[in-house]
Amino acid sequence: MPYHVYINLAGENKLSIYTMDPASGDLAFQEDVPLGGAPGPLAFDPTRRYLYIGVRSTSQLVSFRVERPSGQLTPLNTARVRSDPCYLATDRTGRYLLAAYYSAGRVTVHALKRDGALGSRLQTVSTAPHAHCIQTDASNRYAFVPHTVPSNMIAQFVFDARYGALAPNSVPQVIPDAPDGPRHFCFHPTRDIVYVDNEQGSSVTAYRLDTSTGQLSPFQRLSTLPEGFSGQNTCAQIHIHPAGRFLYASNRGHDSIACFAIDAATGSLTTIGQQPTEKTPRAFNLDPEGRFLLASGLDSGRLASYRIDQATGALQLLEVYAIGERPMWVDVEDLASAP
Repeated sequence: MPYHVYINLAGENKLSIYTMDPASGDLAFQEDVPLGGAPGPLAFDPTRRYLYIGVRSTSQLVSFRVERPSGQLTPLNTARVRSDPCYLATDRTGRYLLAAYYSAGRVTVHALKRDGALGSRLQTVSTAPHAHCIQTDASNRYAFVPHTVPSNMIAQFVFDARYGALAPNSVPQVIPDAPDGPRHFCFHPTRDIVYVDNEQGSSVTAYRLDTSTGQLSPFQRLSTLPEGFSGQNTCAQIHIHPAGRFLYASNRGHDSIACFAIDAATGSLTTIGQQPTEKTPRAFNLDPEGRFLLASGLDSGRLASYRIDQATGALQLLEVYAIGERPMWVDVEDLASAP
């Protein structure tokens, strides 16, 4: 069965759906879904039966049911919010939708109904300017919210999954030593380690997660740029290989994907270079098996596909596709094997 690729196009007020051949990585256009405004983030629930999109230009959250096996979307409902959402994620149970709001400097929790539709907003928490991401950890007991410059910190929360409630942790913030601007993060699939890309610092920081307290402590920081680069650059997104072997972060300015190998014993990173890619690679992602990487160019309107070398983590360019104006999010799903 093919994978399904979902791409939010802010310049065309729509979501585009493609199919992907799991063996070759080849993409084929399937259909467009109009959204009535410029989309930003998207998130699937843990069962991959429901999809949520933040429409930033109209300050709305939109929910869909994902039809099997076609990957087509059936609209469920829409919720108006007070600002433009820049990041969405469900909690680990799929009962709540968490959202971060960059401009407003806050996060929200919405209940999700049994049919996947958006329910009531349960909580709004003011954090600080430039809240850029929110996710819960594997235990679903803790949540983290990185903030780029000027706030330059990661907010640490305790999450109560019974009620969908966030509360500041006993140590409410982790503050980098430099104005790095933590932006997005991902969890190691088997170790208690969190990797954060730093927007202004053009770097990745590895943090140990104390699962008894929900607190992060940094142990490594590496640049995403080649030695000697002196141009302007900011990091955008970060993704980890599903087996936890490699890590990737996108460079806007250098216009590349920074590639790292992950030590299996320690979780430490080793730089393995930068792969040139499309102009302003804001959004990218890996397929569920970690065989391919898709990187979109915000300013090129194109999507580059790469094969991932399973021994080294290096990227080999396969194809470049014209996809549309201002791609903001890329997601690849294996709906056939989803629960």
